[in-house]
Amino acid sequence: MGSIKERFDLTGKVAVITGASKGIGLAIARGLAEFGAKVVISSRKQESVDQAAAALKADGLEVTGIACHVGHSDQLKTLVDKTMEVYGGIDILVNNAATNPAYGPIQEADNTLFQKIMNVNVQAPFELSNLVYPSMKKRGGGSIINISSVEGLKPSFGLGLYSVSKAALVMLTQNQAKEWASAGIRVNALCPGLVKTKFSSALWQNESVMQMVNNHLPQGRMAQPEEMVGLAVFLASEASSYTTGGVFTADGGHMIAG
Repeated sequence: MGSIKERFDLTGKVAVITGASKGIGLAIARGLAEFGAKVVISSRKQESVDQAAAALKADGLEVTGIACHVGHSDQLKTLVDKTMEVYGGIDILVNNAATNPAYGPIQEADNTLFQKIMNVNVQAPFELSNLVYPSMKKRGGGSIINISSVEGLKPSFGLGLYSVSKAALVMLTQNQAKEWASAGIRVNALCPGLVKTKFSSALWQNESVMQMVNNHLPQGRMAQPEEMVGLAVFLASEASSYTTGGVFTADGGHMIAG
């Protein structure tokens, strides 16, 4: 099986990461590229992905930027088609793009909001995973990493619909893992806690939320995006060859906090 160091090597692998122009997605893109993968950075705006790709290319990393709004099925297909044109196949998929346009009581959310959150957070990973499945199967296997959240495991006040969507993503992960193992495709969920990103700014800019984090979280602080990368590299690589259907937290102890 080779040395453990060799098993983390991603040389020759092609990775597609959604929501990767900033935050956790960009950090994971850099990490996979540093371990040798050819990485496709995707986000809604071409300008944003071009800027992110340029920053990584400046460090000698193999990166391509392809715009894609994951809420649109035609753009998901285009993302896969363009990746196939450039690199010839896909070995790693990180479903990271997500939305949470509301913070408040669940009874105040309307159907339109519910549908938007489920479309981006659940339906898009479902569709994109199905689109990459044929390439992964043909190449003898692959790794899909669905970025869920501790909110999908233990809900907090004000994030009800987001929690529902992330719980659904965990179950999607486990069903994919069970059905696709015979094709050599491993599927795992990575569940971050509070990470300092633009996406979560409504939380970490909230004084009461941060007081709770500082006083009750075992590690007493929120995470930086780079602290999600180690798990992602492990799950993307052959170092995790016997790991599928797993739900991994990187949460500073949120799940064990009182």
